[in-house]
Amino acid sequence: MTLQVKISKKLVPYKRAFSSLKKRVELVKKNKAKELVWVLEHPLTFTSGIRFTEKEILDKKIHVIKTNRGGKITLHSPGQKIVYFALNLNKRKKDIKNLVKQIECCIIEFLKLYKINSNADKKNIGIWVKDKKIAAIGIRVSNWVAYHGFSININNNLNYYKKIIPCGLDNTKVTSTRAESKSRILNADSKLIEIFLKYLKNI
Repeated sequence: MTLQVKISKKLVPYKRAFSSLKKRVELVKKNKAKELVWVLEHPLTFTSGIRFTEKEILDKKIHVIKTNRGGKITLHSPGQKIVYFALNLNKRKKDIKNLVKQIECCIIEFLKLYKINSNADKKNIGIWVKDKKIAAIGIRVSNWVAYHGFSININNNLNYYKKIIPCGLDNTKVTSTRAESKSRILNADSKLIEIFLKYLKNI
């Protein structure tokens, strides 16, 4: 199965990245392009999912970009790793729950590189370190092509979360690898890709 892997070293504006992702999704639907896995970081950006409500904005001065992904309001900022994908489930398992499970396993294994023990929560999607959220997952599926992806807080500024109620949660219950571990790893992007591709075989 053909798959393109991209790693962007410079910050990619959210709208530009999402426009590129949507185009790839349409091409994957028509079997005119390879599937995609893309690791990047965004400038400070607030985005809302389809379950978002206005009361989740605490700082009314911020601009929120509405998206068609699942979930509520969240933010992206430098130091947070984003993994976008466009996966053709017509050629894989048509099992959304399994897709989410494999993403969860990928994130949990990646965090172990930082000597962080984490877990998934059946009631609250994402990955948690004790009672704090360290990674978010947001997926959309169209004609069995799954896209959007997941984010992991590495060394991003957590103070920005005070401007919103992230994912409908208390904004004090958000954390990062920098807050939870003294460990640092080199080549985090390539290691994240390596782990994700391993779990992709189960999708």
